[in-house]
Amino acid sequence: MVRIAGVNIPDKKQILISLTSIYGVGLSLAKKILSEAKINFSKRTETLSSQELEKLKNIVEKQYKIEGELRREIMMNIRRLKEIGSWRGMRHVKGLPVRGQATRHNSRTVRGNVRKTVSSGRRKAPIPT
Repeated sequence: MVRIAGVNIPDKKQILISLTSIYGVGLSLAKKILSEAKINFSKRTETLSSQELEKLKNIVEKQYKIEGELRREIMMNIRRLKEIGSWRGMRHVKGLPVRGQATRHNSRTVRGNVRKTVSSGRRKAPIPT
């Protein structure tokens, strides 16, 4: 297995898809990196030469924010929003959708799949003795 930026890259997949296993690298950024390194998109990871791997490592690690650095930056941005008391920060604190989504029906993924059922509001009659 090839390691780039501390992540094991799958060998059997195309290099374009393998690069997306790095946090912060999607398809568009992977295409940009590969075109900069002059590597064919459809080439398999296991068939790359050591020179091509070095090119990839240098480009990915030196030019782009990925993995730990990117996660840290995102955490700092969220912490800043919470500290200044912005709307988005308060939504993060409460564990609700941040980007304007409705919460009446479809916010289960953010709330942790909480299923609250609502009854009719009428109480049951006490059991006769």
